[in-house]
Amino acid sequence: MSDWTDAIVGDRMAVDREFTERVRESRFSNQEWGLIMTATEFEIEDSDDPESARIVADTSDLPGIIPELDNISNQMNAMAGGGSSDGGVFGGILEDIRSLFDGASGGGGVDREKLQAAERLTGEYADELQRHLESKGTWEQVRIAYQE
Repeated sequence: MSDWTDAIVGDRMAVDREFTERVRESRFSNQEWGLIMTATEFEIEDSDDPESARIVADTSDLPGIIPELDNISNQMNAMAGGGSSDGGVFGGILEDIRSLFDGASGGGGVDREKLQAAERLTGEYADELQRHLESKGTWEQVRIAYQE
């Protein structure tokens, strides 16, 4: 199945450039988005049916990286704050306490809202990638390559 993704590397790069503005409008930084994309696999659902086949994002690995997204966000906030001691240590402690309560409330330690936002954004990316392939006239080729 990886052959089909190897064949669309250039298309992915083009979609990445087009999608930059959408990422900027989202709650995620470029670094966070990069990590999200690393944890996301793309598949073609209903690949045997030309009418209903579509690219979908497999986000099953995203829950595992959500804590790392928080680390990236915290690092960026610390750099933006210039390392000030006002709340740096105490803010971190309060954040740790809050995350403990989030985990105890059935969230399993994963920020569900952040996870859902990441899933939505990867879904939008998959839609944009398919539109790009269709506009280039290569979607059918890609769909068939996926089946092989």
